[in-house]
Amino acid sequence: MYIHSRLLACCLLAAAFAAPSAALADDDEPRTIAVSGMGSVDATPDIARLRLAVQRRDLNMQVARDATLKVSRDFIALCSRLGIKESKVRTAGLTIQPEYRWDQKQGLQVFTGYFVQRQLEVELANLDKLGELIEGAINAGVNEVSPPELDNSQRRELGRQALAAAATDARSNAQRLADTLGVKLGALRRLDAHSIAPATPPGAMLRVNALSAEADAGASYRPGEISVDAHVSATFDIIP
Repeated sequence: MYIHSRLLACCLLAAAFAAPSAALADDDEPRTIAVSGMGSVDATPDIARLRLAVQRRDLNMQVARDATLKVSRDFIALCSRLGIKESKVRTAGLTIQPEYRWDQKQGLQVFTGYFVQRQLEVELANLDKLGELIEGAINAGVNEVSPPELDNSQRRELGRQALAAAATDARSNAQRLADTLGVKLGALRRLDAHSIAPATPPGAMLRVNALSAEADAGASYRPGEISVDAHVSATFDIIP
């Protein structure tokens, strides 16, 4: 009986010491404000990247291949005339596949010919020649022209500016919350930053597709501006 009483007393004593420690830990829980911030920088693009494709169909595979090869060579020659460096032009891939159709009457697949496609990519540094490049590609026999991917040669610096603007925005958001709640904003505890690559301006696809119907399409294309965006998540200490 004496042993049990002594054990119980030890447990109560340990609990008495442990309780204040737990309360102290709760009081020491950091008080923070978590906010987000957005930043954006607009810039005029000075680089355009184009993806194009040459497609031909023929019963004779070699005929289709030769036709796509000729268009590819004509396109490369066009790039050379426009002063585009050879290193900025490349043939991205070649696709050759037989095609069939289903003959309902015979109940079997009927061979219809070969489909051949060559993919081309080019990077243009003089956007004044963008319309001329697209029109020349179409005239040379290129079947597909994807919307140009517009960029700026100073994109990394633009991204840093956008991040700085996003961080300032996050700080302002946190300060406004602290003022509203009647507390003092403390030091930055954590920051997560994300930059977003510039996007092609809206309408670029429609304008490229409409070029072939314009009398002077080579001079009518205007790339507009690009926007480099950044987002940050920030956590600040607050002082009651």
